[in-house]
Amino acid sequence: MFAAFPIALFIVGGIILIGLPVAFSLQAYYKNRGRRAIICPENHQPADVEVDRKFSFRTALRGREHTRLKSCSRWPEMHECGQECLAQIDPTPENIERLLKKSYEGKVCGMCGRFLNPSDWQRGRLAFFDENFKLVEMRNIELDQLQSAVDSMRPLCWTCHQEEKQRQAQPHRILKGERQPVTTAIVD
Repeated sequence: MFAAFPIALFIVGGIILIGLPVAFSLQAYYKNRGRRAIICPENHQPADVEVDRKFSFRTALRGREHTRLKSCSRWPEMHECGQECLAQIDPTPENIERLLKKSYEGKVCGMCGRFLNPSDWQRGRLAFFDENFKLVEMRNIELDQLQSAVDSMRPLCWTCHQEEKQRQAQPHRILKGERQPVTTAIVD
């Protein structure tokens, strides 16, 4: 009887060690089943997509979160797209970074006109100007509204983001002069 306890403990430990990764992988498999309607980030039109469930299962079993599309109603002509729409289905950091990389490639700051680089939008540092020139930080945007915010608002570089954050927190102070957004700046 005394020798049965370590054996039972070993069996329970083995079940937990093997069962938990399989349970998490099955969760990823079932979470990504079926076709879903999304808004394509490239043309802003509705599309139907299906996530590759087997791939999600295998990568989750290895301890990595990763999704990819199995099919899309815009394929085969757009088969080589960057799959930025995955941020709407599975908002993992990897999918959101894919969306931001595609959306902000070649864009300029809405304040100073400097080209944005990856450090401006990585790690949640991205901020926008809304239509009333009010600062909106990326961390305050709901995930289901991220695509429309990326499309409609003007992005800010990290320096302008920090200056505007201070300016709007204390509007009576003047920081580095009165700056105007690039779209409304007076050119002499």
